[in-house]
Amino acid sequence: MQSVWIQNTTERYLLLMSANVLLHNVAKRRLCAHVQRLSFLKTQRLSSHVDNGEQKREERESLLLCKHSSYYQTRTSRSSHFSYLKTGKKIPGSLPSIPTFCQQGNSYSISSRNTLLNISGSESNQEALPKPNTNPSVSPDPRAFQRCRLDYSNMTHDISQRSSTSDLNEALVILNKVTILKNNMGASDITSFLHKLSQIPLKDTAVVRRDPRFSMLLQYSVAIIHTFTPQQLLDILKAFVNLDLPRSHSVLASYEAEFCEQASEMNLHQLLLAADLWRCLVRNVPKYLKKLYDNVSQNLNQMSPPELVQLIYIIGESRGCPETLVKSIESLLMRHLNELKPEELGAVCLGLFKAQTSLSERAVQRLVDRSLVVVKDMSDFGIVNVMKYLRFSYLDHLPWLEAMGVEVPRRAPQMEAQGLMHIILGFSALHYRDDRVLLAVAKQLPNVINQCRSKDAAKMLWAYGSLGFLPSQCPDLYPSLTALLRERQSEFQRFPEHLLTGLLGLAFAGLFPEDLLSLALSEEFVDRACKYQELELNRDLFTLDGTVGLELPESTIPRLSLAVREEVTKQLWDFAQSEICQKLEVLEAESMLQKLLGGEMFVRKHMILPHLRSIDLEVHLDQNDQPVSVTSGSCQRELASQNWEQKPFGITITDDLLAQLTNTQKTQLEPFNKFLQQPVPQRVEPVRESLLSVGIDLTDDLLTLLTNSSKHSPHPKDSRPSVKRLAVQVTNRNHYCYRTKQLLGLHALKRRHLTLAGYRVVELPHWEWFPLLRRSQAEKLAYLHCKIFNYRDC
Repeated sequence: MQSVWIQNTTERYLLLMSANVLLHNVAKRRLCAHVQRLSFLKTQRLSSHVDNGEQKREERESLLLCKHSSYYQTRTSRSSHFSYLKTGKKIPGSLPSIPTFCQQGNSYSISSRNTLLNISGSESNQEALPKPNTNPSVSPDPRAFQRCRLDYSNMTHDISQRSSTSDLNEALVILNKVTILKNNMGASDITSFLHKLSQIPLKDTAVVRRDPRFSMLLQYSVAIIHTFTPQQLLDILKAFVNLDLPRSHSVLASYEAEFCEQASEMNLHQLLLAADLWRCLVRNVPKYLKKLYDNVSQNLNQMSPPELVQLIYIIGESRGCPETLVKSIESLLMRHLNELKPEELGAVCLGLFKAQTSLSERAVQRLVDRSLVVVKDMSDFGIVNVMKYLRFSYLDHLPWLEAMGVEVPRRAPQMEAQGLMHIILGFSALHYRDDRVLLAVAKQLPNVINQCRSKDAAKMLWAYGSLGFLPSQCPDLYPSLTALLRERQSEFQRFPEHLLTGLLGLAFAGLFPEDLLSLALSEEFVDRACKYQELELNRDLFTLDGTVGLELPESTIPRLSLAVREEVTKQLWDFAQSEICQKLEVLEAESMLQKLLGGEMFVRKHMILPHLRSIDLEVHLDQNDQPVSVTSGSCQRELASQNWEQKPFGITITDDLLAQLTNTQKTQLEPFNKFLQQPVPQRVEPVRESLLSVGIDLTDDLLTLLTNSSKHSPHPKDSRPSVKRLAVQVTNRNHYCYRTKQLLGLHALKRRHLTLAGYRVVELPHWEWFPLLRRSQAEKLAYLHCKIFNYRDC
């Protein structure tokens, strides 16, 4: 009996093994056929792209946005781009990517408690985060600081060290075991299977992810997720990273919940490692991060420099730092500051910048002091990160800025477009002009212009224009950046603010590309831009509109509607009344001018040119320099009726005026948007008979105005304006480049526009007026008398 039982058992075992081999062969053939089918489809797609020519490929390239870490020229940039096209992975912040193969639906099911779990990897509302730089050949890497010390190996995952110790055949054998074991798998089995699957070459991971048996393995893991230990959860998360699991895969939500449950059982290194792994998966996990921050708050005194830097990196990548942690992090950072290495300092600055976390001025000063000590050993990427945080903090750290005057010209030739942009933008934000830096970057830009996004070009135009960099100082700079804006017009569909930023920078420099201005002020573009109320683009549009009216009065560039102008004017005036008009230096100037000129009616505080977003004190003088009452009344009515566009002196003859003079009907319909059009001045000959016949008495004065001629006037000297208009400006140091008397872009533009509008600008500069605020009234009145009446010795 025993021998029969053994024989039957042996037969069953052999039968089972035969079935396994047969199943394996069938699965392998199906997989090969599937791979061939995919290859055929891919070949079809590629051939169709070739048939459509190189133009489509170039269009896709122009729409892709560069990664934030691209600061160097690399030969792998194009290959990495085509890798993106091949894999179909979407770069966050870019335009929609090319469709890729969808993951196959799951044909397996598990217990009823998991029926709502979708393992097919469908898209969810997961917030997109920037993709980390996973290509080890691209330098620099925002995670490069993690290779400064061995201590980081216990709390970070180095994607570049991914090993491939298995092949696709071994992976298929493992997946076959999943179908055999099914519900009999334990936590250790699932962890082992996923670990081995993650060891296959990266190029084969897509085949594994699409295999239905892999989906079944994930479902089984969720079914017993509560049995995993913290270390097993970390091993599984590492496997997901190595298998390049999509961040939207719904199985990750279950693992995030389990990590939150077991966070109290994990030490600080495990918590930081899990956060780093979630970062590698590019998945936003706010609930888990809250658990991490709670643990950190309880163990701050135990943190070493690497743990602190890694924490700040995680805070930066999650784009936010809890208010309760800021002071503790600042204290800990100051304690370990002198122990940090150059790249760690750059990582700290970048993390704080991304999280928009403000440290005290003293802490920022010490952080930049320490960076200055090691600036020679700091990478270009680290230097750019320090400049970013200085820009955010508005700290005028003169020794660092002076050092940049030496370092940037030396480093500029090997830097890429985005690094150069952040350098120039930092100098502009700090109002600090250093021609050594500006010229070095301007000379390098033509070499990297093809790497620029519309955002880069726009911000560089703004920065150079704000700092008063003249086109003659580098003739190729402004034309090359303007040409790039024309090439990247498709990007303005998603980012209208970039076009407006670039055009304002050009206007600061006195450059007005009419084609781009026509695009920006077109009805379609204005409608799109006004939808982005949080960006307040209507104010930029208003500034451009007013600039066109004064600088290009005869152009055919479209103009904003009256409704938009009035709406923005009201917004600006409301802000000015609550902020600018209440400043002590403005109130004192207004009061002293009223006493000097004889009363309130001689001084008016308002926005003379609303499109320039600031107020002035308007004063009128007659030909004998006697004060004249400034016209009072509703501010909004006057602002709506003002037209500062340049026109010939005298009365402009229009169809309306001729119709009124002759009592005739106009033969043409009135244009719908006539306020956008420039009236065309016409010369007319004085024909008394035809006009007298309708009852209008033409006097010599009326004829003089109609013909714009002084020969008929009995008083030729009276042709001068009877009132001199003065715009009294109270400026402060934020209107000028740092420690200079050179006006910044917007304020220089305002000075030019006031002159075009017929005003004499009277400036009360801060270096003169502010000290007088503490002096006697007599001294203030003497100073203002000198300014208003244009004495040369004042």
